[in-house]
Amino acid sequence: MRLNSSEQILAAARALEQGALVGFPTETVYGLGADAENVDAVANIYKAKGRPSNHPVIVHVAPEADISYWVKEIPAPAQILIDAFWPGPLTLILKRADHIPDAVSGGQDSIGIRCPSHPVAQALLRVFKDGKGGVAAPSANKFGHVSPTKAEHVLEEFPEEVASGMIASVLDGGQSDVGIESTIVDMSRLGTHGPVLLRPGHITATQLEQVLDMTVNAPDQAAPRASGTLEAHYAPSTPVAMVAVEELEPTITQLLAAEKRVAVMAYQPHTSNAQLQGWRQLNPDPVSYAHDLYADLRELDHVGADIILVEALPMEREWQGVADRLRRAAFDSQGILERLLTA
Repeated sequence: MRLNSSEQILAAARALEQGALVGFPTETVYGLGADAENVDAVANIYKAKGRPSNHPVIVHVAPEADISYWVKEIPAPAQILIDAFWPGPLTLILKRADHIPDAVSGGQDSIGIRCPSHPVAQALLRVFKDGKGGVAAPSANKFGHVSPTKAEHVLEEFPEEVASGMIASVLDGGQSDVGIESTIVDMSRLGTHGPVLLRPGHITATQLEQVLDMTVNAPDQAAPRASGTLEAHYAPSTPVAMVAVEELEPTITQLLAAEKRVAVMAYQPHTSNAQLQGWRQLNPDPVSYAHDLYADLRELDHVGADIILVEALPMEREWQGVADRLRRAAFDSQGILERLLTA
């Protein structure tokens, strides 16, 4: 891990205080941060990313932060989750305090808030506004693209914004440990809906239920909009198709016979094929798979393939986070296999 000097972190905090954007590492993915209370700075996040203005961002706070500054109330079950999982990859949706601008919540009366565990993120948050501020930060990539898990990914996404000074700096904290975005739980409607899992992640529904001693529900139509929950998201430029385990090798054979360029991401050993444009075998456990997922997707996106085939994942709950990301990555590519094989 490449930790930044205190001078670099201080300079990044001062840039945030002056309204600039800063790329910084978290344990999940790299974020593109702005002062959460500076409406113009937050607007620049949306501008840089090409993000719809009604799509909320998450506010990151230091471990010592006063959460009650940001929210109207902290229900007892929310405090249980804070005590169990913060600092860490868990975002809570709570009712937004009236004095907090709705720019961070896409115009909603709720707010997504979390305390990251990455040491660089914590150092930045402790210096920024003397630890009393909040940094609004979605993932540091163009909207809908694969999230960055390394500093160089951020620089690849925003060369013009970095060159112009719109993004003042990108702090380098090495490869993100978790590799996919935080788990998001709606705790703003406990009286009517209970806790609702809006986005699965490293912290699983099973873990949440064990700590809360209550069922965590699936999203409903009235649930708050939350970061990273659109149907099409996390997608490389190359089309992605999920393929059942038993169909992977026959599908590869069909595509190669049709003279298509094929890249493959799998978690089990398969017959290697020298004709493939790229091959990545990820570790067959959900934590290691998540750690490598986005970096490998980015690499396969640059091998010149017509399609990236992804071996379908197990159905167990602990795979829910990475399965969610891959489902969204493949959403806009529906029907691609049929089109390639009949073209």
